[in-house]
Amino acid sequence: MDYLLYLGLGAVAGLISGLFGLGGGVVIVPILIVSFELQGMAPEISTHVAIATSLATILVTSISSIYAHHSKSSIRWDLVKYITPGILLGAFLGGSMALLLKGTLLQLLFGGFLMVVALQLLVYKPIPGEVSSPKPLLLSVAGTAIGSLSTLFGIGGGSLTTPFLTFRGIKIHHAVGSAAACGFPIALAATLVYASATIPAAHLPDATIGYIFIPAWLGIVIISAPCARLGALLAYRTNAVLLQKLFGILLLLLGGRFMWLNLPH
Repeated sequence: MDYLLYLGLGAVAGLISGLFGLGGGVVIVPILIVSFELQGMAPEISTHVAIATSLATILVTSISSIYAHHSKSSIRWDLVKYITPGILLGAFLGGSMALLLKGTLLQLLFGGFLMVVALQLLVYKPIPGEVSSPKPLLLSVAGTAIGSLSTLFGIGGGSLTTPFLTFRGIKIHHAVGSAAACGFPIALAATLVYASATIPAAHLPDATIGYIFIPAWLGIVIISAPCARLGALLAYRTNAVLLQKLFGILLLLLGGRFMWLNLPH
């Protein structure tokens, strides 16, 4: 039954990723947190396991996304090569920070992040900034921030990288493609951090590597990539704008829930 849940989660994450160009981690993390807690996983680690497992799935699913964008020549590799070192550094910093935070505080921060992403979906429209490409130093600094926040919240970084690049004058399809390419180094560094973490065995479920829960990882990886392709096709046949607004409202409610449950009352 658990594997069916994770397959379903992978399908939903893939569809949303394909429909909106949004990393599946925004969906995977909150649903995993809830499902882990319903299964009785200790609340001290359920958030960390959800974030680590989400990033480990992105390590695999990002490859398909990178291939698709590269085949359409929509990745600015000249930008990716400068932003990647900062992303790797930030990912190690963000992962190390997450390991030090309590689960309740991490959920509170994640709730706030979901609400920011929701508002971005509801009101944000890409507004090009400077015409010239961003400088290497700026890309490295931005990469450090993006890598840190992505690893802290279990996402591939698309919801951060794409707005940054469009604001700096990069065309939207190049920004989306380049953001997809940045998902792999984020996931790689984060997976290494979370997989090598030492956790008391009494707190862990079976079949884990560090904080990565293999059954959930496997179920999501199997189904999310084909569903992402299906989502991309549906984006051209449905009212994607309306769906985006509805999804934004859902994230706003989810973010509010996490913040409300973890705020001191």
